[in-house]
Amino acid sequence: MMFKDSKGNEFVELIKIGENIAMEQYTPVTHCLAVVMVGSDYLLGWNRLRKDWETFGECMEDGETMRECIIRECLEEIGLCDLPMEYIGLMHFNLVPDYFSTEYREEYGGLYGIKLQSEDFEKIEEYRLDREEIERVALLRDIDVNEGYIDCTLKVANKRRNMYN
Repeated sequence: MMFKDSKGNEFVELIKIGENIAMEQYTPVTHCLAVVMVGSDYLLGWNRLRKDWETFGECMEDGETMRECIIRECLEEIGLCDLPMEYIGLMHFNLVPDYFSTEYREEYGGLYGIKLQSEDFEKIEEYRLDREEIERVALLRDIDVNEGYIDCTLKVANKRRNMYN
C-alpha cells in the first residue's frame, strides 16, 4: 500500500501499463484523475460535497475511454481543452463504502499529469464550468491545511516527479 487517506481508502499501487490496454486487463476501471501543475505549484479544487481539496477528474461514463473521460472532466472542472496531458499509469485502490457504493471494493482509475503556465490560472478561474461541485480552485501554496483534507494523489505525483529531479 502506498497511501491511506483519512477515510480509510487505500491507494495500493500505480501500475505502469499502457493506456490502451489498461481497461482490457483490469476491471473495473471506473474513473480518471489529473494532477495539474501550474508553474511549479499544484492546482486543486475544493469539492463542496466532500469538503476536501482534490485533484481533478471523476467517474467514467458508459462507453468512454480513460482519455475521453479526463478530457471531459478537465473541460468541466478547469475550463480548458487541448491540454498538454501525459498518461502516468493506472491507479489501484481499495475503497471504503461511500456515496458511490455501500460495499468495500477494489477499483482502478487512470492517472494523468498536466503542466500549465502560471498565466493559465486566470483562464481557469474564468472558464471553468463546474462551480457547483468544484466550488473553487487554488494553488497548493495558498491552501490553509486546516480547512480540509488534501487528496493523496498529489503524494504519488510528487514522488514520481522527485524521482527525475
